[in-house]
Amino acid sequence: MNILITGASGFVGTALCRFLLNKGEEVTGVGRSNQHLLNSGTFFNDHPALKDKFRWVSADTEHSGDWQEHVARADVIVNLTGKNIFGYWTENYKKQIYTSRVKTTENIVAALPDKSSATLLNTSAIGYYGDRGDVSLTEKDEPGNDFLAKVCVDWEKSALKGAEKGARVVLMRFGVVLGKNGGALGKMLPAFKFFAGGPLGKGLHWFPWIHMDDLLCAILFCIETQKIEGAVNFVSPDPLRHKEFASALGHALNRPSLMPAPAFMIKAIMGEMGHAFLSSQRATPSVLSDNGFKFRFSDIDMALTDLV
Repeated sequence: MNILITGASGFVGTALCRFLLNKGEEVTGVGRSNQHLLNSGTFFNDHPALKDKFRWVSADTEHSGDWQEHVARADVIVNLTGKNIFGYWTENYKKQIYTSRVKTTENIVAALPDKSSATLLNTSAIGYYGDRGDVSLTEKDEPGNDFLAKVCVDWEKSALKGAEKGARVVLMRFGVVLGKNGGALGKMLPAFKFFAGGPLGKGLHWFPWIHMDDLLCAILFCIETQKIEGAVNFVSPDPLRHKEFASALGHALNRPSLMPAPAFMIKAIMGEMGHAFLSSQRATPSVLSDNGFKFRFSDIDMALTDLV
């Protein structure tokens, strides 16, 4: 298959490029960097036979351009583009979060040929559901009404227009991706290693997580399983509360997890993003499970032992 990945230089994108190349696929990565980490690192020194299967295209996907020609030729498009949400949410920063996601998706759909036979896997997020307390959430549940939920709604609407051109569209609602060398876990580890880790607020909110290896395998599963379309929750089948996650991380690091960050302090320092950090989504991977996907890391202790 000829697979195009936008946002390919990010945390998930880099891992996905490596994963798919190792599976024997042809991969075209698109991103703003002049070159991809795989080209500047040692990956192709260790796997020289894979170098001819990888192409890097430097482009700003918020704007139309020559990069869209690669979309038209791809069998599969995986759109991972989006401004990092880890930042203080000024109105300008929120605009960047929104535009980077929605505009790129619009440009991808515009580049699809009429009567397309491609598959478009477009990232969304569990934040689609908003703050839902203890309600168990499947892909059939309605969206929330906070900022991230509204971003996800418009993001998904833009992607679904690809179906009007004949493409099979999968909306990948990512939970918190736990992986090595970055992501959310990379931001949490320093505090725990210095004995200052603990839950956010009271830690009673649900923490929808997924191990990077399961995420990558689930993406490939959705590519290969033609009957899957529409929304898919990319989360572990074993949801847990944040205080349970903090305890498990402390145990994996042999560190205490007794230093909670008070909710009022999180909101005061982080502003609107702090409210998002404390929101609760008890999401379940109904579509993946119903279609026979097998998680390798469904237990948080096993996942964290593998990662840290």
